Amino acid sequence: MAIYRFRVSFEDYDDVERDIDIKSNQTFEDLHKAIHASTGYKVETSSSFYVSNDQWIKNEEIAFLPNQRKVNNEVALMENSKLSSFIDDPHQKFYYIYNFDRPFDFHVELIKIMLNEEAGKSYPHVSRSLGEAPKIAGSGVLPQVAATAVSDDFDFLNEEEFQPEDTDELEQMNEMGITTDQENTGEDEEDEKDEFMDEFSDNEGYDADDVQKDDY
Repeated sequence: MAIYRFRVSFEDYDDVERDIDIKSNQTFEDLHKAIHASTGYKVETSSSFYVSNDQWIKNEEIAFLPNQRKVNNEVALMENSKLSSFIDDPHQKFYYIYNFDRPFDFHVELIKIMLNEEAGKSYPHVSRSLGEAPKIAGSGVLPQVAATAVSDDFDFLNEEEFQPEDTDELEQMNEMGITTDQENTGEDEEDEKDEFMDEFSDNEGYDADDVQKDDY
């Protein structure tokens, strides 16, 4: 009995991999369950393998707990599909989607074919495990996302539609001598007042108190 070794990797998490040894006459359902015995994810979840080419383009589907539309289209079922029936290449690839409600995408590649079972080993068997599987959204535990720190110098922006990534731009403006409107408010008003007085002054002992209101 031939033994297939599949390398299973998350499409979006390069540092998480599992190598799974499985008998050629076992089914895609056996592989599906073996994958999630190693990730800790719930097994009874609608999922599908797709026969793929080297570019991971999805073709024929092999489904687990399919919806009614797939049933009507007579999709192949994991529990009835032996692995050997879909292996045409010594490096056969399958695109695998787990949990269509909150999907994780996987690449599943045949990396080795062994001709004999290893004595005393039960199959499927996880022969290699690298990295911790990411938490599923909605499970109550999610990876922590570090908040972007915003300088206290920009607290006045909290009441506006300010994005934290604008901080770098504002700091660069300050380095160039360009300050915010609020910081300049008092100085600008004083400058405007001086300009107003200069414009209407005859520079000859002008006293603002002597200005009389126009008669209307």
